[in-house]
Amino acid sequence: MITEHTKHLVDEALFEHISALRRELHAHPETAMEETWTAKRVRAHLEAQRPDALLTEVGGTGLLARFDGNEEGPTLLFRCELDALPIEEENTFAHRSAIAGRSHKCGHDGHMAILCGLAERLGSQRPERGRVWLLFQPAEENGMGAQAVLEDERVKGMRFDRVFALHNLPGVPKGQVMLRDDTFTAAVNSIVVHFKGRTSHAAEPENGLNPAAAMSALIHRSLALDNNAPTDAHMRVVTPVYARLGSKDYGISAGSAEVHITLRCWNDAELAHLQRCVEDAAREIGAQHGLGVDIGYTQHFHANRNDKQTVDIVRRAVDAVGLTWQEPEHPFKWGEDFGLFTARFPGCMFGLGAGEDTPALHNPDYDFPDDIIPAGIAVFERIIRQAD
Repeated sequence: MITEHTKHLVDEALFEHISALRRELHAHPETAMEETWTAKRVRAHLEAQRPDALLTEVGGTGLLARFDGNEEGPTLLFRCELDALPIEEENTFAHRSAIAGRSHKCGHDGHMAILCGLAERLGSQRPERGRVWLLFQPAEENGMGAQAVLEDERVKGMRFDRVFALHNLPGVPKGQVMLRDDTFTAAVNSIVVHFKGRTSHAAEPENGLNPAAAMSALIHRSLALDNNAPTDAHMRVVTPVYARLGSKDYGISAGSAEVHITLRCWNDAELAHLQRCVEDAAREIGAQHGLGVDIGYTQHFHANRNDKQTVDIVRRAVDAVGLTWQEPEHPFKWGEDFGLFTARFPGCMFGLGAGEDTPALHNPDYDFPDDIIPAGIAVFERIIRQAD
């Protein structure tokens, strides 16, 4: 049921319909680049709204729907995500995940529902001017989806005057919008360091090159670079996330090691500097121990930087629909591949409060709260109507 603070934002019949769709999407989660059922279900919903164009398999499994106005005007893009996470769901409600080890624990099911509701509104009343693209993007969680979409031949030539996205925020009152100029989410990259030594008998480690000490030294040196102070412009978060040494063969002294460390900064330049520091440490430590060193990266997220004028547009929309907004003291430390869009086009990602008692993102008991769907639809639609 629509709650008191959002009942004025959308028609209750639309809310009930879209909420049911959200729960259906929640029950059928698919992880990055595997979102075939999800894309098919969303496509069926979009086709019913009669968009002026509908592109499928965008960047893999993504969809782009276009709604044209009657007159020339700005081209706007609104983006949501298709993918779920490899997390086992603990909830027992009727719409719990039907797929073992997979669940929507970041709220992408709710983000999709908001854009599907927006599609219904645009299907019934086209914008007066310009055109609106709705993007259902694959593979946000591994940082590959935005790049895949932007490299799609059908998208390469597109130019958007402004781009928009939202993310739900547990811990923030329901329906409250969190907005800030410049950086909204951090620049993130995960460095993968391989140390290559030589095995020997475990009784004679002196006859081999065991990288255990080097692995330990790299973790220690990397953690010394940590500055987990969100209010500091030079924040650095260094998080060892995985390590492997040798094998479970107790007569063999290890001959190889692998260390994965996730790095976070407020901007891409600071992140690049931090990466060089960790790389230099890995090579120095490897040389000290006579080891070969290979370095790679995975799951890179560019800093998501909001354009001030676009943020002002969102502020006006939030005020116009009767919601409240606040400016967080500092950006959010998690990564978001929407940063690739805001690097190319003026844009804004904002947060939408999911409730102060809602479990945190990526927790196994998290579930997107349906009653904030109207707020998301209303703010996005108001942005469009303001451009008319």
